[in-house]
Amino acid sequence: MTLKEAETERISIIIPVLNEVGTIKEALASTYSSTNVEAIAVDGGSTDGTVGLVQSLGVKVLSAPAGRACQMNAGAMAATGEILLFLHADTRLPPGFDTMVRTALQPSMPGGRKAPVAGAFALQIDAALRRLWLIEWGVNWRSRFLQMPYGDQAIFLKAKTFYQMGGFPELPIMEDFELMRRLKRTGRIALIPTPVVTSARRWLKKGVLQTTLINQMVILAYLLNVSPKQLVRWYRHQPKLTPNHWFRSTPDPKSASITPLSTELGEETKSSKREIVHPDWV
Repeated sequence: MTLKEAETERISIIIPVLNEVGTIKEALASTYSSTNVEAIAVDGGSTDGTVGLVQSLGVKVLSAPAGRACQMNAGAMAATGEILLFLHADTRLPPGFDTMVRTALQPSMPGGRKAPVAGAFALQIDAALRRLWLIEWGVNWRSRFLQMPYGDQAIFLKAKTFYQMGGFPELPIMEDFELMRRLKRTGRIALIPTPVVTSARRWLKKGVLQTTLINQMVILAYLLNVSPKQLVRWYRHQPKLTPNHWFRSTPDPKSASITPLSTELGEETKSSKREIVHPDWV
């Protein structure tokens, strides 16, 4: 492929949605001032008018079982672009993102380093709290030096690379973390210093410190081979958890009435009363 061809590669933006009527319009608006880009929303069973709103904006909407991994994989299968970009519904891309993405995936110079296997943007959280500035610094440091950006940073990569990696592992949680671990083993991850802007809603809902500690505990438990299904149960019932719960091999007896995960996910597709686990891993 020539440099000119690379500069005009089509970018497919895949946005998993579930009851995002209050955020999706701004996310989509951030994609408009771009060249040779398509947007695909993949709905996991919204009941709040998200699908109608997206369709009214002229954007293609697909349906898939609720859960980011399933939804993003379904979007990738329908995408026509040579580059895939996965955008959270509460995140906005910066102006000129399309040029930045195409440039980031090219080799640094003739005879220089190989092109990255994937990339992401720096992160900015949409709230003026000093504690969140520290979160932003930590995310951007981790992404640059540990080569581990997460899903809220608009991960992008060539479609052929995505298929070679087998797509997102269809886990109920940690799908972005696991994909980046696999990609990191095969090559370099580029970080675009211009940030995407993501909603602060998850941090504001439960508090910056509590949200960050819970996310880090989930990551640690995952690295210690705790089942993703177990992690979902813990994450959903986190207000009742003590540190001992995170590292037990079975649920606490007081929580023994938890419905099996497959049933929970099926119910979530039909109802907005339960929230699919879409944490911010920071």
